[in-house]
This record gives sequence, structure tokens and C-alpha cells, in this order.
Amino acid sequence: MTRLDISDGFDVHDYRSKLKLLRQDAGSMSLENRAELGCPACGTPFDRLFVSDDETVTFDSAPSGPICLARTDERLLVLTH
Repeated sequence: MTRLDISDGFDVHDYRSKLKLLRQDAGSMSLENRAELGCPACGTPFDRLFVSDDETVTFDSAPSGPICLARTDERLLVLTH
């Protein structure tokens, strides 16, 4: 299993064949893990990935499983399992 590598930041284009874009706006995007990529925080496969450049983010609903957070210099990544 390939782990999502964020050591040099995160560029969605590096994983375009493995992640499906679900939603995108000016500062954030939601993606579905279609290739069993491993989470950069815990290593296990994740279901969804939320990526944000925004300073603050509010979520309307909570996922039913674990949540991992990963931070690059420019982005916050929220991964749900």
C-alpha cells in the first residue's frame, strides 16, 4: 500500500489517478480515496480527504469513524477512516 507522502507538501496532481475529486471551492477540496492510499498520520487506508488552504474551517456533520489531521506548510489535511 502506498502512503500519501506530504513530506514536500501536498499536490493533488501527484495522486490524480488515485483520488476522485468530490467538491472544490476557492480554498478547499474534498476527495475520495479510490486506491487504498495510506494515511500520512497513521498509515491505514482512509476513506475521504479534505484539503484546505483556508485559515478557518467549519464542518456541518461529523464522520462516524476516526479522524486524522496532517499539516503541510501551506495546507491542512483532514482524513476520515
